[in-house]
Amino acid sequence: MSIKVGAGPLTIDDVAKVARHGEKVKLADEAVQRIKKCRGMLEKKILAHEIMYGVNTGIGEFSEVVLSDEQVAQFQKYLIYNHAAGIGEPCPVEHVRAALLSRVNVHSQGYSGCRPDIPLTYIEMLNKGVTPVVCEKGSVGACGDLAPMSQAALTLMGEGECFYKGKRMPTKAAFAKAGIKAPGLQARDGLAAINGSNLITGIGCLELHDAERWVQQAEITAAMSLEALMANTKPYDTRLHELRGFKGAVTSAANIRAVMAGSDLVTGKLKVKVQDAYSMRSTPQVVGAFRDHLAYARKQFEIELNGVADNPIFLCDSDTVLTGANFQGTPISMPLDMVGAGIAMVSVLSERRLNRLLNPALSVGLPAFLTKGAGMFSGHMLSQYTADMLIVEQRILSAPSCVQSIPAAADQEDFVSMGMNAALKTRQILKNAFGVLGIEMIAAAQGLDFRQFTPGTGTRAAQRAVRKHVAHLDVDRPLYKDHNAMAAAVEACEILKAVEAEIGPLKDSWN
Repeated sequence: MSIKVGAGPLTIDDVAKVARHGEKVKLADEAVQRIKKCRGMLEKKILAHEIMYGVNTGIGEFSEVVLSDEQVAQFQKYLIYNHAAGIGEPCPVEHVRAALLSRVNVHSQGYSGCRPDIPLTYIEMLNKGVTPVVCEKGSVGACGDLAPMSQAALTLMGEGECFYKGKRMPTKAAFAKAGIKAPGLQARDGLAAINGSNLITGIGCLELHDAERWVQQAEITAAMSLEALMANTKPYDTRLHELRGFKGAVTSAANIRAVMAGSDLVTGKLKVKVQDAYSMRSTPQVVGAFRDHLAYARKQFEIELNGVADNPIFLCDSDTVLTGANFQGTPISMPLDMVGAGIAMVSVLSERRLNRLLNPALSVGLPAFLTKGAGMFSGHMLSQYTADMLIVEQRILSAPSCVQSIPAAADQEDFVSMGMNAALKTRQILKNAFGVLGIEMIAAAQGLDFRQFTPGTGTRAAQRAVRKHVAHLDVDRPLYKDHNAMAAAVEACEILKAVEAEIGPLKDSWN
């Protein structure tokens, strides 16, 4: 089954299917007709020598320079050459695939003025597994992702480099092997291929997809720690959260209850404290606040994913050309900044529960650092060091990018979103978060090993999933293998899958 672009709105989940799992893409027939109609309007205006930005004028500070007919024919090539100015390592293939899908969806709306050959070539590349080599760094997020999208657009001329079947090679070689013909660039085609925040959009969609699953695992982990710490379960009563009214907190508390269902803690068989520390009883409120922001961020990214992010845009029905700034990345860079900060916030909460598991003064009878051989052995003492280092890096990276504008292009482009910085740093924050959560899972599983009561059905499923990767720590051993194994398991959602297989799907709060 293929995803039909231009027949209806795309979702973040559609982006993940295409970018990561090779789902095929098709351009809807009605989208092809819209693109052709818009192109016909543009070509009439070119013949009439109507002045149009980026078609028969220069760009940026050179927007007042009018090009001759001969220059119009060559301009798009040099535009792409000049803007393919990034630096650094290549973006992951899935990020570039997500960006191409995002750009195709812009073209499918029929306002960009390019030939149908441009989105159709990108679709053929997606379907045949040919991915442009694109440097990670260079975009300022307005006029869109010019540097990386220009590197991608080199392929439309048969130039640049691509990844194909795991190998990096010149585009000409990749196209020859895959049976793709480069369409070349005619008037407007080049600018239409680059003038939007599509790489930020693509990366952000994948990060949101992962963050949504990570937060569900954060709730599973919290439930494990709450059981190991013999928590009072009253703070997770749905009535408490419904009275305040935040959807994220209601959902988070419901998931924690679902994981703990069947526990001796819930049935009241065990004596517990009257009131626990904030890092325990505030979990639904804190995680829920992040859930509410994730819902907002998903809304913003799906608006961008399905919007017309281009400049200029061509309105066929009124025969109008409008120049503006729909390439501006701020509407998605702001929420993405806060997604990163939210992940860091929930990671801090995780580390505070980890501290309570390890500290004998706070752990309600658990052995110091979760080892029976304290003194001879140090148990999980150093696991906290690792989590702390990861969190400090998250905190450093949580400074917002959207306030970091540096003017460019002789001050013609005097406010930019720096959204690519938001995308790159959020990816690192999330990578660290897999490790932080994995370390708390290890400690919570160890703590549960020392308890004599029956935990919840979901908690037991999570503990069994942890034990597939990390054995009980009886005698000290090097912990780096355990940490890395659990970080990878969290990233792969293995604990989430194990729990949901046992108790059914956890709730979300963004659909």
